[in-house]
Amino acid sequence: MAKNKFHDGPGPSQRQLRVAELIRRTLSDVLARGDVHDPDLNRMSITVGEVRTSPDLKIATAYVLPLGGQGQDEVIELLARNKSELRRVIAKKLALKFAPDLRFQLDDTFDRMDDTRRMLAQDTVRRDLGE
Repeated sequence: MAKNKFHDGPGPSQRQLRVAELIRRTLSDVLARGDVHDPDLNRMSITVGEVRTSPDLKIATAYVLPLGGQGQDEVIELLARNKSELRRVIAKKLALKFAPDLRFQLDDTFDRMDDTRRMLAQDTVRRDLGE
């Protein structure tokens, strides 16, 4: 069985969770204010749903989604293109000893929630649940 680099054991530590949430908030603020020197990125509204860090805090994966879900591939490309600047801003604002390497992935949480709602709405499932 392959090890997941984000989970060694029971789950993320309190430190991982705390740093990840600070990175998420900072990244959200930077993107909302348009503090990046890229007009293509600044014209987009991006939601940062979650950030997960590796146990050593050297990698931070941000799960993002453009407002309305349009331009998902473009958002990932723009964020990757500006990751050095975003990394510098995060390191400066959070006063971290080492700035984590930023990675970006699409946040599919809302899609999974919709799938779950559709599944629970099926007659056979409702019948099995006794509703």
